[in-house]
Amino acid sequence: MGILTQVVQLFASLSLLVLIHELGHFITARMFGMRVDKFYLFFNPWFSLFKRKIGDTEYGIGWLPLGGYVGIYDNREPLIEKEEKLKKELEQKKAELKRAKRKGEGIEAMEAEVERLEREIKAVNEEFSTLPPSKDELRGKPAWQRLIVMVAGVVMNVILAITIYSGMLYTWGESYYHNDDMVNGYVFNSEAENLGFVDGDRIVSIDNEPVGNINDVTSRLLIVDHDVEVEVLRGDEKVEFTLPLSELVAMRDRKGYVGFFGQYIPFIVESVELESAKEAGLMAGDKIVAIGDNAVSDYITAQPLIAAMQGSDATLTVEREGEMLTLSVPITDKGIGITIPMVAPRQVEYGFWEAIPAGVKRAGKEIKSYWDQLVMMFNPETKLYKEMGGFISIGSIFPNEWNWYSFWNVSALLSIILAVMNLLPIPVLDGGHVIFALWEMITRRKPNEKLLTVLQNIGFYLLMALLIYANGSDIIRLFQ
Repeated sequence: MGILTQVVQLFASLSLLVLIHELGHFITARMFGMRVDKFYLFFNPWFSLFKRKIGDTEYGIGWLPLGGYVGIYDNREPLIEKEEKLKKELEQKKAELKRAKRKGEGIEAMEAEVERLEREIKAVNEEFSTLPPSKDELRGKPAWQRLIVMVAGVVMNVILAITIYSGMLYTWGESYYHNDDMVNGYVFNSEAENLGFVDGDRIVSIDNEPVGNINDVTSRLLIVDHDVEVEVLRGDEKVEFTLPLSELVAMRDRKGYVGFFGQYIPFIVESVELESAKEAGLMAGDKIVAIGDNAVSDYITAQPLIAAMQGSDATLTVEREGEMLTLSVPITDKGIGITIPMVAPRQVEYGFWEAIPAGVKRAGKEIKSYWDQLVMMFNPETKLYKEMGGFISIGSIFPNEWNWYSFWNVSALLSIILAVMNLLPIPVLDGGHVIFALWEMITRRKPNEKLLTVLQNIGFYLLMALLIYANGSDIIRLFQ
C-alpha cells in the first residue's frame, strides 16, 4: 500500500501542476483572440483516454504522463499533413522504382511519378513558407502577445506554489528549530565528525552568514560549488575551519547527510514517569553518565544502548549533586521511563493577510535553491548530475502514507521545479519560445522558419535524452 499511495500522490500532484500550467497558456491565448484546437492533460499519441469537443476546442486526457499541451490553431497544419502524406507516397514510389529497375520495365513511368511527387512536396514547402498567418493563430499575433502566452504557464506554476505555501502557513503555521535555542550544541554523525565537527559544537555561521533555521544547515553544505567556511562555538571558544568541496561531494555521494546532526540533549532526568524507575531510585535532576560499562554523554547516542537492554535491568551510573551513584533500573518497552528536557521548536502562526507575503518569500527561497542546484549540475566538480532522477525519484519524495501537509509541500516544490525547468532556453520548452519572441522584439525580424524547425528538433531530442538519463538513473539505483 505504501508504494501505491506514493504513486497516487505523484499522479494527483502532476495532474494538478500540468493542468494549471496549461491553463495559463490557454487563458492568455484566448485572451488575445487565438483559437485553441486542443487542451490536453498528458500526451495522447495514437489515442486518448478521454476527449470532448466544446466549441472550437477539444478537451482531453492523454495516456502518456510526461506533461500536457495546448494546441493553438495554425493554418499551415493541413500543409504539414499533406507533406507527410506525399513523403510516404514518395517513399513507396521510390521502392517501386527500384523494383522496376531490377525487372527492366516500367522505369520511365515510375521515374515520372517520383519527379511529380518531389515537385508537389517542393510546392507544399514553398506554400508553407509563404502562407500568411490568420488573425486567430499564434504566429499572427505581435511578439509581445506571444511572449505572454509562452511565459503564462510558468507564471501560473509560480502562483500555484505561492498559493499552496500561503495556504499551508495559514492552516498549519510554521514550526522549526532555531539555532539560537540550541544552547547545548549538536550531536554529529561520523560523516560530520570526519569533516571536523565535534559533539557539542554549536554552528555559528556558514560562509560568514549566521545560521537561523537549522533546517537550512544541510542544504547550505550540499548545494555549494566551492569550499565552505564554517564557524562553530566549541565550549567558550570560537573555532573556524574549511570544508573542502571534494569532501562535501564525497559525503553527499555516500548520503552522509542523513542524520548529519541532531539536537545535543544532555542525559539529565526532568521527571520520572514509571513506578519501576522511581523504585529503582531515579530522581529528577539526575545526570546519567554511563549505562553498564558504556559511558554516555547525551540522550540521543544512549538510545541504542537502552533499546538493546529492553526487558532486562540496566546498571546506570548517575551524577547527583556531585556524587556518583549506581542504580539498577528495569528497561521496559517505554525505555527507562523518564522525560528529558529538550529544546522545543518555535511555532509561528500566520493570519490570512500575513500568510500571503510569507508564502511569496517561501516560494522565492525555493526558486533560488532549485536554480542553484540546476546551475551546479553543469559544474562537473559538484557531481550533482549523478543526483538527477526521474519519476521514481519524484515519487519517492512523497510519504508512503497519505498526509495532506506533505502532499501540498511536495506539490508546491514540484510546481517550482516545473516552472524553472520550463524556463530553460531549450527550443521545445517555453523558455526556447520566449528567447525567439524576445529576439523578434529586439531585432524586429522573425527567426527563420527552417532554423526554428531544426532547433526545435534538437531541443526535442535533447529533452528526450535528459528524460532517458534521469529515469534510467532511477532504474540503475533501484538495482544498486
